[in-house]
Amino acid sequence: MSGDAWVNTDAGFWGGLDEVGSARDRVLKIQAKLHLWAKSDPDRRFGDLFNLVADPAFLMEAWARVRGNKGARSAGVDGQTAYYVESERGTVAFLGEVRAALRSGTFTPLPVKERMIPKPGTRTRRRLGIPTVTDRVVQASLKLVLEPIFEADFQPCSYGFRPYRRAHDAVAEVRHFTSNPRNYEWVVEGDITACFDEISHPALMDRCGNGSATSGCSRW
Repeated sequence: MSGDAWVNTDAGFWGGLDEVGSARDRVLKIQAKLHLWAKSDPDRRFGDLFNLVADPAFLMEAWARVRGNKGARSAGVDGQTAYYVESERGTVAFLGEVRAALRSGTFTPLPVKERMIPKPGTRTRRRLGIPTVTDRVVQASLKLVLEPIFEADFQPCSYGFRPYRRAHDAVAEVRHFTSNPRNYEWVVEGDITACFDEISHPALMDRCGNGSATSGCSRW
């Protein structure tokens, strides 16, 4: 097994924080490195991922994604929308506070505001959770860091909740394999009722962080 992989986070990037393009370029370069390292060595462990979550460029790109999302007008339990944060607190000051909280270990997610919304085409309703803007930014930064690593472990046949993939792609592959002369005749569909509501979070986190390297999940 190889040793830990460490990534330089360059704390001096704050000077160009308002340059979204520069932040995005830096994020893409680091993501490319993470993916390459994970792809080339399935047993590689990454030892400083939390530093990347608090990296100025990652936080800036995370903010850009949260701000550009259609849910930017929705407030969490603190009553603050992305537009409020931008106009009343200022983006740079806000992200500086988030970074300071992450680095000092004082960041604590707030409860999620819950709303019941109708499921399209049915009479049932599903639970929608609305995190605060701060929590959304941290979650987005986490996703920017973790996604290129976990992407290296996914199989080509996996389509769910992956970048640049959608249900239409899965349907197209099914059509491809069921077309003659490939001789596939059956398509089996399954679902787990309220999977995300019922899944054991401790078991999931244990598999992601402490499982065996051969499971393809343990990376730190």
